[in-house]
Amino acid sequence: MRRGRKAAGRPLLIGALALAVVGGTLGLYWFQPWKLWQDETVDEALPGAVTTASPPGAVTTSPPPAAAPAPSPTRDAGPRTVAGGELVSHEHSTSGTAQLVRLTDGSHVVRLENLDTSNGPDVHVWLTDAPVKEGKAGWHLFDDGQYVDLGKLKGNKGSQNYVVPADVDPSRYSSVSVWCDRFNVSFGAAELARA
Repeated sequence: MRRGRKAAGRPLLIGALALAVVGGTLGLYWFQPWKLWQDETVDEALPGAVTTASPPGAVTTSPPPAAAPAPSPTRDAGPRTVAGGELVSHEHSTSGTAQLVRLTDGSHVVRLENLDTSNGPDVHVWLTDAPVKEGKAGWHLFDDGQYVDLGKLKGNKGSQNYVVPADVDPSRYSSVSVWCDRFNVSFGAAELARA
């Protein structure tokens, strides 16, 4: 009789263990908790801010660029910050600044400078029309209105540029969010005050 109970309980135990393993594996994939301890630093120069020339006698493998008309001498000969603000923390501690920068060719980039936030699964940079609220009140606002996904966060630390698509009017947006798409929550955000 005792043997029958042991044999009957064994498939339940194996099934429970298999379910626990599958559940644990899915949980690890979904949350990716190891990313909280992995920092990725990306430091990019502002596009168009620094030009470097080849040293005399250097061999280049690409053809020389087509001649472009010389820019007219104006005050705005280089990239210009159109709007910017300090990042505030939401779901994760976040600091640094966000800037909307107009480049010399008329295009725009969102620049995150001195960014310091947590790493996470599926984190993106959004240009949004939502107001920035501090604390928990600001965690879930940014997907309520209009937003433009500028791409995956390149690194959770450093200074990075995110191209604003040419068909987007940046004046229609008032904030930037470091947004976790997986959990629909803002890690941090900045109100873009016009310069």
